[in-house]
Amino acid sequence: MDKPFHNMASIVDFDPLNPSVPATKVEITVKELMIKTTVYVPLFTVCVLYTQAMGNREWREFGRTEVIDNTLNPDFVRKFILDYFFEERQNLRFDLRLEKPLGGIPGKKCGTIIVKAEELNNCRESVMMQFCGNKLDKKDFFGKSDPFLVFYRSNEDGTFTICHKTEVVKNTLNPVWQAFKIPVRALCNGDYDRTIKIEVYDWDRDGSHDFIGEFSTSYRELSRGQSQFNVYEVVNPKKKGKKKKYLNSGTVTLLSFLEISEFGLNLLVILKILSLSTTGNPAQPTSLHYMSPYQLNAYAMALKAVGEIIQDYDSDKMFPALGFGAKLPPDGRVSHEFALNGNPQNPYCAGIDGVMEAYYQSLKSVQLYGPTNFSPVINHVARYAASVKDGSQYFVLLIITDGVISDMAQTKESIVNASCLPMSIIIVGVGPAEFDAMVELDGDEVRISSRGRYAERDIVQFVPFRDYIDRTGNHILSMARLAKDVLAEIPDQFLSYMRTRGIKPSPAPPPYTPPGQPIQTQI
Repeated sequence: MDKPFHNMASIVDFDPLNPSVPATKVEITVKELMIKTTVYVPLFTVCVLYTQAMGNREWREFGRTEVIDNTLNPDFVRKFILDYFFEERQNLRFDLRLEKPLGGIPGKKCGTIIVKAEELNNCRESVMMQFCGNKLDKKDFFGKSDPFLVFYRSNEDGTFTICHKTEVVKNTLNPVWQAFKIPVRALCNGDYDRTIKIEVYDWDRDGSHDFIGEFSTSYRELSRGQSQFNVYEVVNPKKKGKKKKYLNSGTVTLLSFLEISEFGLNLLVILKILSLSTTGNPAQPTSLHYMSPYQLNAYAMALKAVGEIIQDYDSDKMFPALGFGAKLPPDGRVSHEFALNGNPQNPYCAGIDGVMEAYYQSLKSVQLYGPTNFSPVINHVARYAASVKDGSQYFVLLIITDGVISDMAQTKESIVNASCLPMSIIIVGVGPAEFDAMVELDGDEVRISSRGRYAERDIVQFVPFRDYIDRTGNHILSMARLAKDVLAEIPDQFLSYMRTRGIKPSPAPPPYTPPGQPIQTQI
């Protein structure tokens, strides 16, 4: 390949994943870039992505796009494929670099980067496609071309974003391009009827490729595979407007279409339960619940650290927050399952900030009191999980406690019973207490059992917060470390439930039926 075409790239570039790393692939795209200048000069533009290590301010280069030359409107194809860790907050920085300086009037704004974002659909499927062309020529008389295809996904605002380029097939009017794999999210973001525009170009050595024509389709149309409906006329709008006898500049035919399904999460619902326990008067600095005006207490730090990450996996971010181990007003009755917001009919709080506010308000209205029983709240979540076993919802119970547990036998039985349900339990220990009982509940080394019956799978993750406190007093780093470890097992626990139940991703869309044609069914 000659140098001017080194920018041909596929969507799988920049993929440093090691198969042994327990992470998910995430694709990052700089969707549009416009460079404005009063004087044209040759430009060689590249976008560089930097990542930041957890708790570290140092930025390190992760990768860069292909270099786009000789244009003021570069449209990058190459994507950044990162390791996405469920349990971490990952900071990114994008830098735009021009290998030749922009010319213009001193003091005037010469360049603007525009980054557009669209929420990605949950679909995890990919598709393998192959196309061929027939009589593709930019001229109106017989000649040879070096054709290639450029695919664009339509956006919600009516604009288009480039998502794939094929290789160049040289010196032919009838090319057969190599089959390529592309994520459905990149092609149509899970909207099977969204317009997909495909442009056909003739490659030139100087980088100013000649436009042959274009056509439009959709994922639903393409899913029909090779058929008479997937033969497309390549039309040049300018030629069509000028020449009455102009029909097309050739045709492009879909040769094959193969869907590749990958297991993905359809819907993740997070349910958090907060333990109040018995840790002294919250008005005293010696209490783990002490509300200092200068910093978060241990309970609040643990709740914020874990909650700020997992709240992004809930669809509506409304969380029922319950407490246990307290005397409630007005009669002082002891409760092991009460709404932190004081509304038993609607214990839901808006986001992690709403949970934090409810927690602080509860400290002002209830009297912390033992014993602390875990089984009621575990059974509470289990009742919800037992009613939704089709894989559409998965529940995560967060318990923050000082280590005191009064109903160990009942708690072990509750965990064993819940191990067959779509739920996980996170326990964060705060304070200086011994957590031997919590380690037993974790079950990493010895599977938890009750009355001779073992848990079907490991659903509990326990960590003591004190092991993650930064010695320099950096609370942000402490919280990041805690969240990383406490959430590390959730993806595997979720997948283990889905796989053992044979729950698979949503099926592919039904075959496309053109308007006016009857739908054929088999009985």
